Amino acid sequence: MDLETLKQLAGVGEYSFKGLQPVDENLSITGTEKRKIEREKGIKPGDPEWFKLWFSLPHMTGKMPEFRGRKKK
Repeated sequence: MDLETLKQLAGVGEYSFKGLQPVDENLSITGTEKRKIEREKGIKPGDPEWFKLWFSLPHMTGKMPEFRGRKKK
């Protein structure tokens, strides 16, 4: 392991913590959008689709998960 890699892993020098960065996301808007998708698709809390919706990371992965939706009886 070289010295640069070791510095990066240790977080020293130019790799040190530079403070928290602001996130350009309004959580109430994001939550409202997810709740709207829940209603449209008929997703209930506890379903596998519900976990995909609420715990997906679209800002990291760049896409929203696909859902099968619930059939209405």
